[in-house]
Amino acid sequence: MSEFPHVRVEGSARERGRQYGETARERVRASIDAYRDVFSHYAGLGWMTVQGQARRYLSAIEAFGHSYVLEMRGIAEGADVDFEDILAINTRTEIMFAAKARAAQETGRTPAECTSFGVLPEASETGHTLVGQNWDWLPHSFETCLVLEVRQEEGPDFVTVVEAGLLAKTGMNSSGVGVCANALVSDADLGTPGIPFHLVLRGLLDAENLSDALTVAQQGFRSSSGNYVLAHEDGIAVSVEAAPGDFSRLFLVFPEKGILLHTNHFLAPGYDGKDVGLWVMPDSPFRLERIRSAVADAGGRVSLDTFREALTDHANYPSGVCCHPDERFSVYDQGATVASILMDLDERRMWVSDGQPCTFPYRELDYTAFLSKPSPIRPAAERPSKVRV
Repeated sequence: MSEFPHVRVEGSARERGRQYGETARERVRASIDAYRDVFSHYAGLGWMTVQGQARRYLSAIEAFGHSYVLEMRGIAEGADVDFEDILAINTRTEIMFAAKARAAQETGRTPAECTSFGVLPEASETGHTLVGQNWDWLPHSFETCLVLEVRQEEGPDFVTVVEAGLLAKTGMNSSGVGVCANALVSDADLGTPGIPFHLVLRGLLDAENLSDALTVAQQGFRSSSGNYVLAHEDGIAVSVEAAPGDFSRLFLVFPEKGILLHTNHFLAPGYDGKDVGLWVMPDSPFRLERIRSAVADAGGRVSLDTFREALTDHANYPSGVCCHPDERFSVYDQGATVASILMDLDERRMWVSDGQPCTFPYRELDYTAFLSKPSPIRPAAERPSKVRV
């Protein structure tokens, strides 16, 4: 493996998509080829059927944000693939996890999907707001990930570490918002057409503050479960645990003593559904306990170094915080930490491990200049002053 390539785009939504698809053409096509087999394994569907399933989500996506449809059309044009191919991989969560939820009486397994954190200034060694995660997924993603750097004509500029062809994953924007995510699965994940998980992530990166971000999550009917770890440079953070449905199916979890930690099961006391995630991702509670222990062992305030070490933890190997493929399972049921991402929202800096952090050292990406676009709701002079304490 080598460093994930960087793709920088600008212009209108369709122009950005076209630049993205053209620059990352081979990786976009590799994503599509990989998911042909993945969908067949998880959902028993041929590709034409998958495309048909994906089209069921198009009207909800249009209502959520027409520009996001234009971005996907642009990606398809630039990569010279069908629009339905791009639509299908952007609805991968809905097609795959709905199949798991419907088959809840069978013996099943889903690759682990992420260990995330947020740190408020009062718990941070530097007094900065920190956020990050290990992103665990199918091993083919080692060869399809990239760092997407986006300048927008409208809305904040942003950077996201993402699978080629998808609109967004983990990232941060020029207005000081950081976004991480964890897959969740409930008994309500039945593939009912609505706003897909990865489209919500794209919308979150357009938020100017956390109330905007919560509004994005509340908008319309969401098709699938998911947890969104949101933080802002102002020194606030929240986990938004979403079950399929409207605004009434959002459950908020706030930091405790300035620390927010999440894996792949529901934590909110008010959640009243069946947590299928504990069945398909049984490593989730153990990863959560390990990251909690690492933070507790740090004592006092934590730093990014606390998480650099914690995210390499191999307890419960191979399904640890730092995940490695479990060769007892088929290749489509094996998970791996595909990337590890750390972000300092105050300084607009990101550190990326292009694979398992136990093996691939973090490289620093300084986006101080790239993410300097002022927020229209608060001039740059009004940004809070953070000092090391």
